[in-house]
Amino acid sequence: MAKKLVIKVTAGADAPERCSQAFTVAAVAVASGVDVSLWLTGESAWFAVPGRAAEFELPHAAPLPDLLDSILVGGRVTLCTQCAARRDLTEQDVIEGVRIAGAQVFVQEALGDDTQALVY
Repeated sequence: MAKKLVIKVTAGADAPERCSQAFTVAAVAVASGVDVSLWLTGESAWFAVPGRAAEFELPHAAPLPDLLDSILVGGRVTLCTQCAARRDLTEQDVIEGVRIAGAQVFVQEALGDDTQALVY
């Protein structure tokens, strides 16, 4: 089993099932003691903004704010630099604990020893 899990989620409200799956897998991995790094890219970038996860709804799915909170407590959440720039988001606009970083950091994390990378 990988000791580290890097998850890149590209989907948001535009593909709610895929989005929810990514957050669910990340939260379950954190709860299982796995070192988790969740990357918000594409439409999921909006979930780095306070209150936006609360707007997300998917029947029979765990509430996105709860999943995000659990990931922030036990893992890392990163907003893609380019995705933030395209949405005019800065560090002042995002939830406390969310960092903004680019592809170089993602590649470093994804290629680390004992790391499994997933993209949703």
